[in-house]
Amino acid sequence: MGTETKLNCYSENTAAGIIRAPTKSQQSCNNGKQQTSSVTSSSSVTFVPIHIDENDVIEGAKQIIKSIRPTWNLNYVQYKKFTDGITNKLVGCFYNLPDGCPISSIANGINGVQICSQEISSHNGGGEIANDDNNDSGNLSDPDADTYAESQTIQQNTNNTSETKSNDVILVRVYGNKTDLLIDRKAETRNIMLLHRYGFAPTLYATFKNGLVYDFVPGVTLNTESVHLPEVWALVAQRMADMHRLVKPDWSRNADAKPVAMLWKKSQSFFDLVPERFSDADKHKRLEGVFLPIKRMRDEFAELYKRLEALDSPVVFAHNDLLLGNVIYTESRKTVTFIDYEYADYNFQAFDIGNHFTEFAGVDTVDYTRYPSRDFQLKWLRVYLQSYLQKNDVCDAEVERLFVQVNQFALAAHFFWTIWSLIQAEHSTIDFDYVGYAFLRYNEYKARKQEFLLLDGCLPKCKI
Repeated sequence: MGTETKLNCYSENTAAGIIRAPTKSQQSCNNGKQQTSSVTSSSSVTFVPIHIDENDVIEGAKQIIKSIRPTWNLNYVQYKKFTDGITNKLVGCFYNLPDGCPISSIANGINGVQICSQEISSHNGGGEIANDDNNDSGNLSDPDADTYAESQTIQQNTNNTSETKSNDVILVRVYGNKTDLLIDRKAETRNIMLLHRYGFAPTLYATFKNGLVYDFVPGVTLNTESVHLPEVWALVAQRMADMHRLVKPDWSRNADAKPVAMLWKKSQSFFDLVPERFSDADKHKRLEGVFLPIKRMRDEFAELYKRLEALDSPVVFAHNDLLLGNVIYTESRKTVTFIDYEYADYNFQAFDIGNHFTEFAGVDTVDYTRYPSRDFQLKWLRVYLQSYLQKNDVCDAEVERLFVQVNQFALAAHFFWTIWSLIQAEHSTIDFDYVGYAFLRYNEYKARKQEFLLLDGCLPKCKI
């Protein structure tokens, strides 16, 4: 790839109306400016003019702390590097435990739960806590029931203090290499701030040249087991419905602007970024014939999209990437919180739900036998519709219609992340088999295509 960045090559929705991506000349001018600490377009978020090296995120986090937490003594800060995930890098910065006890260890990546066992050594700005190799959210990633139960016990024991000490934890997220090819970062910032005002996103403290800094949310990230718990999935369904129902654009900026589903144009911009020849010869050999040339994939997606568009799924403000690691469950509050709004935009309602269901398979170990059953989906969708439609008497036909839409849009989710994986395979520096993941998503698309597209037979109608 050359030095220029194709930043979202289309007009993109945001919650503040229709926002157009900057031109290449505008990008060049903006990138060339040397700035001091200032604010973004919204005066409440600080911009720190630094670039953090992916290979030295802790040193970069220290520079962030000096700017946005100048009263912190770096000798009493410890840093928790969470897993690279498959796109970004994340470091938690912990300062001053409750009762004045510095942090010395964090168990299993618990976010917002500090465990005091010994004094921190005061050298070079605190210490580094062992990495959590299973987590990309800054919250507990619980691979088994025992770990999950242990984390809940710790969380309950520290709940009272974690509420009052939230300002003593910040999360610094460093964007993956070339992810600005895929994501409009200015729109992401605006969306996080808007969703925070609605109560759907954590506080955004600052942005920097290749990342952002935000608040922690006490709780644990979901896993392939906890997502099936009735006390959890019902909260997810209600939370998603509330976001879809409540988040509205600010029409004052453009009275003629109407939200348009991002799926088509975003997918086309992704197709544009897939190279005809991959720089890694081995990767190219693996992809050739199945995914390359990319025109065949374009044509197949266009045919699928035409079919899905006819389903008339409502266009809502959607998360669009609700994998299990992006849902935090706080048992003490009986709440769930969604994080990482990188792909948030207006989109088809059924895509957001269908995409979430595909993520039941997991990421570290992908197993599509975990895709939720029809019975589970119908219960989930009924709870969703009760909240979205604001009525308890949702008829069976309404649930059934949404079931058909969701499963057919799940096909689009598989296709979308297949193309995304091909782009990452070319540009990402993170140690993850994106080529293998592309095959996983595309093979599941092909395996489910006929089954899901045959669902829209004669659907029942609600009795009036």
